[in-house]
Amino acid sequence: MNTPAFCQGIHHYGDKWPDFDAKAAQAIIAEGKSAIADANDDKAAYQTLLGADALRYLTLQVTGSKGSGHPGGFASSAEAHASLIMLGHTNIVTEVGHHAPGFYSSMFLDSSLEEMGIHTMDDMMARFREKHGLLGHLSGAIPGLLAPAGPLGQGQHFAMAGALLHPGKLFPVTIGDGGMGEPYVLNSMMHFNTAYPNVTNFLPVLVWNGYSQEHHSMVSRMSNDEMIAYWKGHGFKKVVLVDAKEFDDSNQSAAYVDSTYFSHGQRLAFAKAVLQGTDKAARSALGGTLTVFIIKQLKGAGVHTVGAKSHNLYPKDTLDQPHIIEGLKRRALPPEAWQIVRDNFSRAGGGPAVKTVVTETELAIVPMPKLAMDEFKLADKAVPATAMGALVAQMGKADPRFVVTNADGNEASAMKNINDALKIRHPTADPLYNQEPNGQVYEPLNEDACAGLAAGLALFGSRSLWLSYESFAINGWPIIQTVTQAMAELRRKTPSVVCMFTAGALEQGRNGWTHQRPEIENFFAAMMRNGNVFPLFPCDANSIQTAYEYATDSINKGMVIIASKSPLPVYMSLAESRKAVEQGAATIYQSAGGDKGTVVFAVTGDMVLLPVFGAKDKLEADGYSVRIVTVVNPRALYRPTDVAWNTVSQPDNAFMDDDHFNALFDGEALIAVTGGPSAPLEPVLLRTRAPKRDTFCWKRGETTASADEIMEFNGITADAMSARAKTLMK
Repeated sequence: MNTPAFCQGIHHYGDKWPDFDAKAAQAIIAEGKSAIADANDDKAAYQTLLGADALRYLTLQVTGSKGSGHPGGFASSAEAHASLIMLGHTNIVTEVGHHAPGFYSSMFLDSSLEEMGIHTMDDMMARFREKHGLLGHLSGAIPGLLAPAGPLGQGQHFAMAGALLHPGKLFPVTIGDGGMGEPYVLNSMMHFNTAYPNVTNFLPVLVWNGYSQEHHSMVSRMSNDEMIAYWKGHGFKKVVLVDAKEFDDSNQSAAYVDSTYFSHGQRLAFAKAVLQGTDKAARSALGGTLTVFIIKQLKGAGVHTVGAKSHNLYPKDTLDQPHIIEGLKRRALPPEAWQIVRDNFSRAGGGPAVKTVVTETELAIVPMPKLAMDEFKLADKAVPATAMGALVAQMGKADPRFVVTNADGNEASAMKNINDALKIRHPTADPLYNQEPNGQVYEPLNEDACAGLAAGLALFGSRSLWLSYESFAINGWPIIQTVTQAMAELRRKTPSVVCMFTAGALEQGRNGWTHQRPEIENFFAAMMRNGNVFPLFPCDANSIQTAYEYATDSINKGMVIIASKSPLPVYMSLAESRKAVEQGAATIYQSAGGDKGTVVFAVTGDMVLLPVFGAKDKLEADGYSVRIVTVVNPRALYRPTDVAWNTVSQPDNAFMDDDHFNALFDGEALIAVTGGPSAPLEPVLLRTRAPKRDTFCWKRGETTASADEIMEFNGITADAMSARAKTLMK
């Protein structure tokens, strides 16, 4: 036959396998079908193995084209990945970013990459690990791929979110044994299963190959029985394990073997066992049983070398090197086989993944409800966290898919009203603790699991909210960073990731420095320049309501609200608050007189305004004019050229112009004040025309009896600020 057009650029072709004409005369997945009919069919196993070797070949050639990338880990999973495809289960995510070349190869084979102009092998090699191409680790922006994969320990969250949102569909997630030591991988699935016992349609696929990135994996010495017990100890009722060692007729001595060295007959036997095992596991998961499938095969099976040495290529590992050429020739397929694999993969699941996986269409959700807000009177005191909690309760009542996640508990953050309305999801019904089996508040006791489910739901198209103490948020932040970056690249709209961090450092005196870690605000501040990350600092109980509305009604962004759980003065009306969050900042106090010049306080936060107003009183008594500006949305105060806003999906270029900025911040001196670190106020300090300026901000934590004492420890006092202002005004 003629070589298929998509094969242009494939360097090596091989001979037909034995029985090729009998078992691969035509694709086993017929046109109009979405999966093989029978996992016990020898033809199905034969063509599954063709698919596995096609994946191996492409993975090695595309990485070799750049002398860069990671072929080894995916190579050991090739039979499992091909089996999932042939069975029609194409909503596949992964915990392993290093499997990216294999996933790209799968999307090439089913033609999904044509969506981004990749039609041939030459195209794929040209675009691999290049700008506007196939980045080194997975991104949800790549056609047909559901979710990003970067840091280990994240993929299971996407699979669980997909399973929760799409009953009846299977969401396999490949997990490497090198990543098994990352926090909470099995623990998070165990907690999810306890909270959502009927949602079992996600399938962990453990790629147990004995090695991590640069050494043996920490679970490499487990026996098969011990590995099975490990998963059963985390609540998995069914463990399906296929060990390549049991099919070895090539006399490999180690516990982990490379099936590509078996005789052709034994290779087919192993492929059939993987296909049957995958089918059994998938049916079990879809049938209501928490299930894992484990493929045990040596890392690097079928590529240029094995073990940890196969993990990644170096500049010397190019396509003209003998060891790369030899690896490619071993896996080379005839042109007829490439067409068979293309036909099967492009029909599996009902069509190319770019047309059929759940994240390629926007999930229908209820329209954003009009939130009924409480208008607190100016100068009254109200708890910001509680005011927001009332709106969260309304959101959950309006949107049954809405999930709130919190590790430390909503009551501890003055947001019991959320639990009262939406109930904590728990198998033990107990009205005293607001527990119900069908609640909308998810409370695993680790931030990774909280952030993971909330972020996964948002990425897959559903509203969610992650609540945390600011001091512990760093434990869950990596997946939020991953997802917000993915949202910046998506070809579709999805609800923003919304977080709210309470109990800032100033409220946690008695708990000491363990609960006083506002430095994470520097993380948010740095990410503002990404283009789609918005840290929000509402100044009172009115402005937190409009901040939550602003965040929840946005798309493809990361929204972080930081506020207190203590009764604090109200400075703005709802109308003023709405304008402030949209424009970035607002004046909440302006002296009526004062002939010694104007001191401007630019402030992020709520509780920290107390000493600022104390400094105001002292300065006015000495004849100075004072303007206090609350910086609610600092991202809007940058100059457009400071932020990569025009590089992201759903761009937002609402930046305050110079005239409005100068009207807020012009004065003889400007003092930037925050209860956390100073970075969120960078846009003000960059743009201000004030000839003299300074900052008052967080330094470090200590055990204290009150917020006043912790602010005093950090030098954030009315006396210190007024004294500094007078010095600047000289």
